[in-house]
Amino acid sequence: MKKIFLYIIAFVGVCFFIPFIFTNKFETKTVGVGVESPPITDNDIPYDYRDYNKIKLLHTKTNQIEEINLDEYLYGVVSSEMPATFEQQALNAQAVVARTYTIYTINHNNSKHGDAQICDNSSCCQAWITKEDRFARWEESLRQSNWEKIVTAVDSTKGKIITYKGEPIDAFFHSNSGGTTEMPINVWGGSGFEYLQSVTTAGEEAYTQYASELELSKQELEKKVKEKYNDFNINWSEENCLQILEYTESGRVKTFKVGNKNLSGVEARTIFGLRSTNFEFKIDGENIKFNVKGYGHRSWNEPNRSRRNGKTR
Repeated sequence: MKKIFLYIIAFVGVCFFIPFIFTNKFETKTVGVGVESPPITDNDIPYDYRDYNKIKLLHTKTNQIEEINLDEYLYGVVSSEMPATFEQQALNAQAVVARTYTIYTINHNNSKHGDAQICDNSSCCQAWITKEDRFARWEESLRQSNWEKIVTAVDSTKGKIITYKGEPIDAFFHSNSGGTTEMPINVWGGSGFEYLQSVTTAGEEAYTQYASELELSKQELEKKVKEKYNDFNINWSEENCLQILEYTESGRVKTFKVGNKNLSGVEARTIFGLRSTNFEFKIDGENIKFNVKGYGHRSWNEPNRSRRNGKTR
């Protein structure tokens, strides 16, 4: 009986000490936002959020530079880039994207705006609006609740950014993709971004801006192209005077023949004022009708302008 009791004591001791022996002790690290993060890995955020408490914002209309708190800046960005009527989680996601884009821009475009780090022009950087101007555009009964959602989106994601291989990404975004996103190389050329690939996005058909139509007269189309190309000409009697010559992997127009000019899909979108390069067309008498899917990035405050000189983001 005594031996059995000793065996039991030994068994309990082994069961108690084995987990203790094989348990690693990890240190936690504060990432500059006042909270403790999980154990450190190779994918940890390589920046201290406290380094970006203040940023230098260029107001393009006045050419004045304002030093502004980063979170206050993000309130203005989120309230410009996405309607406050959207779901809270969508606003939260927009806040993370806006913060990521801001950090990336500060680190990669230091001389672009002189002494400023980023500007308030959506054609160049991100849309931005003051709280006062934002309130003026909202119905009075919705102002406080809308602003609370914007503040919650920024504050609840404080310090969070999107990284790839330990570095902040260049965070492109758009209104809706028309069912499939596009690779940046097909928009701006270059070598593209390894972390941004074409993917399907199911369920977008329900968006109010999923599809659009644009109708131009032949004369209007000619005028728009001639504004950029003085030597442009077109013979409307030719069967293929307008023709889509090539598509991208995502099904968007890559090359669009217009008379004696071969335009890139992005260029055609800009010249004709289309919402996306995912378009079809038909000649109907004296008019050309474009049917478009998706909506590349547009500022909610400046609906006729898009970031990076008309190129979808």
